[in-house]
Amino acid sequence: MFIQTEATPNPATLKFLPGRTVMPDGTLELRDSEQAERSPLAQRLFGVNGVSGVFLGSDFITVTKSDGEWPHLKPAILGAIMEHFMSGAPVLANGSEADVIEEGEFFAPEDAKTVETIKDLLETRIRPAVAGDGGDITFRGFKDGTVYLAMKGSCSGCPSSTATLKHGIQNLLRHFLPDVREVEAV
Repeated sequence: MFIQTEATPNPATLKFLPGRTVMPDGTLELRDSEQAERSPLAQRLFGVNGVSGVFLGSDFITVTKSDGEWPHLKPAILGAIMEHFMSGAPVLANGSEADVIEEGEFFAPEDAKTVETIKDLLETRIRPAVAGDGGDITFRGFKDGTVYLAMKGSCSGCPSSTATLKHGIQNLLRHFLPDVREVEAV
């Protein structure tokens, strides 16, 4: 099994590509070893000293480090990923599900058409680009011209995430939707 790695814009995260499907539907972000109980793969990764976050995407795994250097952590992480896939264990524990739909979305009923367009633009233009950097962005709400988005994986805590939100996503949404004034992370 050959696992590729890619740097991300966030120096605290590294993207691992195992060459197979990781999550067939949705994504899953795990921020500590307690949450990792949802995934045998994440449990192995949190067993590596210095790992502080795991994000499971469609065909990639993004690992966030709390301390240590990548040249020291990378071999142990590669070993944990390889062991997991070679064991045949599932990515998700029985009864666990991916984060397909975020709970608690908020928007006024009269904004439903605008929200539908925002979600379509996120799905077709923004999320594929962000997944390329090892992260994900999901819709959380729309109120008074402000779009609220949740940033996950390498996007969460990334130094360039503010620029991505303000200059990239905000400009794109404003171009297609005059009702959008600004974009905020939640």
